[in-house]
Amino acid sequence: MNDNKRYLGLDFGSKTVGVAISDPLLMSASGLEIIRRDRESKIRKTLSRIDEIIKEYDVDEIVLGLPMNMDDTEGERCRKTREFGENLERRTGLKVNYFDERLSSFEAHEILDECGIKSVNHKEFVDEVAAMVILQGFLEENYGK
Repeated sequence: MNDNKRYLGLDFGSKTVGVAISDPLLMSASGLEIIRRDRESKIRKTLSRIDEIIKEYDVDEIVLGLPMNMDDTEGERCRKTREFGENLERRTGLKVNYFDERLSSFEAHEILDECGIKSVNHKEFVDEVAAMVILQGFLEENYGK
């Protein structure tokens, strides 16, 4: 049994972090928000907001999308993502799980299309939906739901 564990899903990008949360039964992921920053190097406010979300939702673990290359190699974005994950672990004390996020943005665009959101408006939502896709994939792979 999972004892009502909660996961925070993150889609880490150069200027945004999409955020999703699992339900306590680990059956589904819901999008929460997109944390935006002016520059890639400005990370302190992003980490602070993640801290607030962790406390608000009583999060037990984090799932961070890992942007693998299509040939299964890790490039510069993976290095930066792992660095961000290490910062999160140090700051929050929570375990960070990495989940292959290949095609999560593509899937997020498909979901937005299915919801009737015009392509020109996808930018407003795509990172949050991608975080939801990453977290849902993690839940299905690890909890079979």
